[in-house]
Amino acid sequence: MPKILLTCEHGGNYILPAFQCYFKGKENLLVSHEGYDIGALELFETMQLAADVSFYAKDSRLLVELNRSRHHPKLFSHITQSLSEEEKNYLLKTVYYPYREKVEQMVQDLIHAGRKVIHVSVHTFTPELHGKIRKTDIGLLYDPKRRTEQEICKSWKASLKQVSPPLTVRYNYPYLGISDGFTSYLRRKFTDEQYAGIELEVNQKFPLGNKGTWEKLKSILKNTLIEATKPIMTDADLDIHS
Repeated sequence: MPKILLTCEHGGNYILPAFQCYFKGKENLLVSHEGYDIGALELFETMQLAADVSFYAKDSRLLVELNRSRHHPKLFSHITQSLSEEEKNYLLKTVYYPYREKVEQMVQDLIHAGRKVIHVSVHTFTPELHGKIRKTDIGLLYDPKRRTEQEICKSWKASLKQVSPPLTVRYNYPYLGISDGFTSYLRRKFTDEQYAGIELEVNQKFPLGNKGTWEKLKSILKNTLIEATKPIMTDADLDIHS
């Protein structure tokens, strides 16, 4: 039976003490969507109940971007880009590699144990970016060439619309699922039969809005993830017993 892996790369806005001097006077930036994914950790904690294994990070993306490949030009933010190579290497060794390697190792271990991995990376996005309003409520990011990812997202969207018809759900929005990210990196390591990587993007208007509505949505996302992955789980059981 497949295993559900849940991760949250942008759960907090923590700055290591050795680097806090670079963020003096930038407190407003740290608590904004640039510092972390607002509400993502709360959502992650609710959805953990649907997962077999989970990992999260609380270090600010303004230190080093955990959802970017090692040589991506935006691996370091506009604040840390000018750091010395020694300081950058320190961030890579203490923040970047430890998180990414433990997640990748878990995927490897599960696959070696004969399990398929369904990885859901939990994110939120700002309702307005560069003056443009994003009207979508939920984005499901995946690689259209990966059959399992396509099936899960199709099923997840259908479940969401059935439970809450007013929700606006879009595929590969506000970003493309094939853009540089942790899931796209892991796809290069593992086949479609071994690994399915989906990024969940939720509009930050929910965690910033009515508390009751947010609590309800978190529960809906957890429950619909379970529903969306049931066919994959059932197919796997059939394969085992056939």
